[in-house]
Amino acid sequence: MTEEKTGSPVGKSYPHAQALEILAAGRPEAIKATAEQVLDTLGEVAVLVNRTGLAMLPLTDTVRGTAFHLGEVLVSEAHIRVPERSVEGYGAVIGRNLEHAMAMAIIDAAITAGHRADIILELLDAERRHQEAEDRLLLQKVEATRVQMETF
Repeated sequence: MTEEKTGSPVGKSYPHAQALEILAAGRPEAIKATAEQVLDTLGEVAVLVNRTGLAMLPLTDTVRGTAFHLGEVLVSEAHIRVPERSVEGYGAVIGRNLEHAMAMAIIDAAITAGHRADIILELLDAERRHQEAEDRLLLQKVEATRVQMETF
């Protein structure tokens, strides 16, 4: 994984982990479009890893507080290096979408390098708002199914 440079405009708005969470859950088309813009001026990229595989899905038992593995989940991951800027980028998404993982890795490297923070911040803001709206919609749908039971 990568360390974020001090004073990065993206790092001031979004901690590194939060930025990666937004990118992983983001709409692949938007992530890929921004990665294409970033890639044009980022420099030569060396692909270290670009693969799919199974990863264990950990959960925590809410009663006992113990961790257990629910099962395996298919993930796509990408790891890149940008030698000119001495940075690396990493991306991992659930499912078979190597392009999304690679786009995420490119944006991660750009964040670390402090490169094209303007369009990356715009993407993160838009994806965060979209994810919040989707969450609200899902909660409204769940709330609509609530049944009030009378007790005797």
